[in-house]
Amino acid sequence: MKKYIVAGLLVWLPLAITVWVLSWVLGGLDSLFSALLSVTQAVLPQSAYAFLESLRHVPGLSVLVLAVLLLSTGIFAANFVGQWWLSMWDNLIGRIPIVKSIYNSVKQVSDTLFSSSGNAFREAVLVQYPRPGAWTIAFVTGRPAGEVAVHLGAGSAAAGSLDPRLDWVSLYVPTTPNPTSGFFLMMPRADVVPLAMSVDEALKYVISMGVVSPPMKGSNGNGGEPPVPVVPVAPVVPVVPVAPVVPVVPARPAATATPAAPAATATVAARN
Repeated sequence: MKKYIVAGLLVWLPLAITVWVLSWVLGGLDSLFSALLSVTQAVLPQSAYAFLESLRHVPGLSVLVLAVLLLSTGIFAANFVGQWWLSMWDNLIGRIPIVKSIYNSVKQVSDTLFSSSGNAFREAVLVQYPRPGAWTIAFVTGRPAGEVAVHLGAGSAAAGSLDPRLDWVSLYVPTTPNPTSGFFLMMPRADVVPLAMSVDEALKYVISMGVVSPPMKGSNGNGGEPPVPVVPVAPVVPVVPVAPVVPVVPARPAATATPAAPAATATVAARN
């Protein structure tokens, strides 16, 4: 019985959470749209009150209005006049105390994450963290710049140096199950292992604490399991055996031949 209850819960729980999140978002949009209608009714003449009140009861109108608003804002911001107005708006917000700190911080993060020209969260990699031998998923957020790049020597790599030790990357290591908090690291690119999985798949893998494993892209012959990262090992210098040195024994000096005594000339006296 417990097995079937758990199986049914696994089927309905994702759907229930999805419906709850959508209802919360739509409810917030409807409340915002209703507030805008109330402000509009207070500004416009009394004759437009009935029409605006009828719009309040149209289901899904707030979503449509939001989509049209975002589309029109994007079209306006893409041209020269819109960019000039946005720069004036940024300068105006930048003069307001407290507000400018919040606005500028959010704008920098949003521009980094959602800009099509940026490279933040465009690549998922494997890194050894928090100690050698322990691996975790990280996201490439860019390259070190400014004074940090000078101290790391990363500026030489950006200038076209071929030394891989000078090619550094900035990484964001998310925590699980809440990826909105994490750690910022700067490491050589040679120390990271690129992954074929997308950023969304890597985020799911982190949030699920490794339960939801992304499918392998391609076959590697190990049953679909992700390949084990290969840690680069320093090449082993072969040891060439050296022949033993034979001690040189000094040769004994050759004995000098002693000249033979001259043969005695026997004077045989005739013995008389």
